[in-house]
Amino acid sequence: MRAAASRRGGVLGAQNRTLWFWVFVGPFALGLVLFTYVPLAWSVYLSFFDAHNTVAPDDFIGFGNYTSLLRNDAFTDSLVTFAVFSAFIVPTTFVLSLALALMVNRLRRAQAFFRSVFFLPAACSYVVAALIWKLSIFNGVRFGLANTVTGWFGADQTAWLSTTDPPWYWLVIVTVRLWLQAGFYMILFLAGLQRISPVLYEAAAVDGARPGWQVLRHITLPQLRATSAAVALLLVINAFQAFDEFYNLLSDSGGYPPYARPPLVYLYYTALGQEQNLGLGSAGAVILALIIAVVTIGQATWFGLGRKED
Repeated sequence: MRAAASRRGGVLGAQNRTLWFWVFVGPFALGLVLFTYVPLAWSVYLSFFDAHNTVAPDDFIGFGNYTSLLRNDAFTDSLVTFAVFSAFIVPTTFVLSLALALMVNRLRRAQAFFRSVFFLPAACSYVVAALIWKLSIFNGVRFGLANTVTGWFGADQTAWLSTTDPPWYWLVIVTVRLWLQAGFYMILFLAGLQRISPVLYEAAAVDGARPGWQVLRHITLPQLRATSAAVALLLVINAFQAFDEFYNLLSDSGGYPPYARPPLVYLYYTALGQEQNLGLGSAGAVILALIIAVVTIGQATWFGLGRKED
């Protein structure tokens, strides 16, 4: 009798756990399906239709949107813009965040203070930061911090965001992104550094390894391999998704200039511009998602993520 009651209590307990699981997880799962998976599926569906000014098209054109987009010089130029942006921002952010993590990790005092100070920009909105950079620091009309500083050395005022030869706008775009995200990746590197056993450094000192570059190369960087791979992966994905800083820095009342258009800015004007070509915009979104997936898988394979260590 006691055994039967125990079994009955166990079953009821399992049922209660399942019920409470869905009570807490169900609303989030429903929101994920409604606001993420359904729009994604509908975007793929729209990419096979001629969807001008409608989200319920009936003119099926197959891969017409894809071929048209891949033959469009504006779209391919946007991919080149992404490649240039990534070439600037990925290695720069990687090196700066690693350097900050190494410096903060060596501090004996006020480590929490400096960790918070460097991380604080990550909490700032990209829109707000872009407007600060545009209106206060790199204002090229009459004033601005950058022109004030260069003016001390006798340099002429520079229209930072409209000068294309040389392309000074890259300096503005890269620095604002660098300021916003270096602190976040510093925290990731700092977590990786604090997992390294001090015994390794003590053994290296006993073996005669000189502190500095030799220890960094042979102990610190190999121990940070997984963290470095994750940071590089996130940097590339975030570079693909760049939109806010480009749009808020370069657009004005006259629209967006013909240069420095990353893929998301191009797709924004394609799908939500005058033509309202949602089918072409959806095809571009699918192409961009596939490129991100291929690059992510290739990069993860190259770094050996998920591979068992010997």
